[in-house]
Amino acid sequence: MRRYVLTGAPGAGKTAILHRLGELGHAVVEEAATEVIARAQARGEDEPWTRVSFIDEIVTLQRQRQQETSGSAAVQVFDRSPVCTLALAIHLGRPVSRTLGAELERITSEEIYQRQVLFIRNLGFCEPTSARRISYQESLVFEKVHEETYRELGYQLIDIPAGDLPRRLAAVMSVIAAPES
Repeated sequence: MRRYVLTGAPGAGKTAILHRLGELGHAVVEEAATEVIARAQARGEDEPWTRVSFIDEIVTLQRQRQQETSGSAAVQVFDRSPVCTLALAIHLGRPVSRTLGAELERITSEEIYQRQVLFIRNLGFCEPTSARRISYQESLVFEKVHEETYRELGYQLIDIPAGDLPRRLAAVMSVIAAPES
């Protein structure tokens, strides 16, 4: 099974690409952080990312989703991974929790994700949402943290440049459809 990760700056278009892949019949897994934020906000918590348990909640949901989809398709595409959660912890100035550290160890030792990561480049803007309250300038800093974190852990970034959705989708499909080497 090949599990690919889409990563990049907030608002770069990862979710649009993921949804289009799903519409085309590919096995896709949604981003966990957005779900964790939405659940907390539905309970009346405005800024769940300020909570100490936030990172661990994301990691737990990522692991659950990955394990639930295990074996369901030869190729899967994930909107973010625990490496992205590590980048988030770094960006927020949080220590690596025991839960995050254990999950990073597991995905490495079990080779859960492909070493090629689809790095979706920013579009030149970042539109705020209820879950995404980050300026464009801050999103560029966060993008750099993602890039450095993946590289430090030995992943190869496949650059998907800014552009229209069909062109970006074609670039992603050329990677995930290629025979394994």
